[in-house]
Amino acid sequence: MADYDYDDEDLPDPSLKNILEQDSLQWIFVGGKGGVGKTTTSCCLGAQLAKHRKKVLIVSTDPAHNLSDAFCQKIGREPTPIQGFTNLSAMEIDATEDVDKMQRSMEDATGAGNDEDGASGIQSLMTELTHSIPGIDEAMSFSELMKQVQSMDYDVVVFDTAPTGHTLRLLSFPTILEKAFGKIMDLKDRFGGLIGQASALFGGGSPDQVQEALLGRLEETRAIINQVNTAFQDPARTTFVCVCIPEFLSIYETERLVQELSKFGIDSHNIVVNQVLFPEKDAEELGEWFDSNKDDLPKEAREICSKMMARKRMQDKYIGQCFDLYGDDFHVVLMPLLDHEVRGVEKLKDFSELLINPIDLEE
Repeated sequence: MADYDYDDEDLPDPSLKNILEQDSLQWIFVGGKGGVGKTTTSCCLGAQLAKHRKKVLIVSTDPAHNLSDAFCQKIGREPTPIQGFTNLSAMEIDATEDVDKMQRSMEDATGAGNDEDGASGIQSLMTELTHSIPGIDEAMSFSELMKQVQSMDYDVVVFDTAPTGHTLRLLSFPTILEKAFGKIMDLKDRFGGLIGQASALFGGGSPDQVQEALLGRLEETRAIINQVNTAFQDPARTTFVCVCIPEFLSIYETERLVQELSKFGIDSHNIVVNQVLFPEKDAEELGEWFDSNKDDLPKEAREICSKMMARKRMQDKYIGQCFDLYGDDFHVVLMPLLDHEVRGVEKLKDFSELLINPIDLEE
């Protein structure tokens, strides 16, 4: 077996069975550093959840969507049924389109949409607002996404997130915006008239209509944010699965992610380690075999085995660190590096079994 210097009898089960068994979970976020296998893990988790839940949705919040590539079928902005399943769907969101949709709804609410000059004015005003406040466009997009997801009839939603930095910003929106909107709404009576005057300068709708539409949008967004914030901080409804590979930068990023999640009050007790070379084998045993047989191997084979052994030793070191950091409290799942890409429904189904029935490290 691989020797990671831990007593596995005292550790949490090294699988994601705990997620399948927690029927109260509604939102599951999957995140980590770029290129560590977040999309594959999200798809595999969705495939396993489909065996236990009535309706499952996978949502990609990464601007560089990969769900279509993983499932080998076209997936758009609306929930798309996944071939080979009767109760699994997926969708890929676009933040830019969400902001445009918000602007169009504002135009309709103010009546500016019926007037070409007025529409241009309110659009200019909204553009100025969404570009002058850092992150407000993403926040509004996030609000639209959560409103859309909440209105859908799904038992559980798996979020395939963008790399760590973008994801942390996404998850911080409920906390940050709740405070920001609180201050904005407190000041609306004192400064609300300025919005109407600004709208007149841009030529969009009547001042009262614009003021009511803008403040109404803020109030609506704030209500959604409050709901989302409450749900995010409820471990019975929300959890975050951290994904990494056994390398320094990825383990370091995972530690930062775990700390930030704790700061936001978001539950996280599962870590998936992808691309592990021979999880069930020990680098020292492999090294002994290599040392005793390398003289009988061709030069090219010796070089290949030597590089493989170097990487195996490096991986074992970081896997050991991962267990040292998280082994007592987290379900740490080791997923093997395969000889082929995990693409298409059948390969995803096969690979997903290892999330639930991991390789026996005692063999």
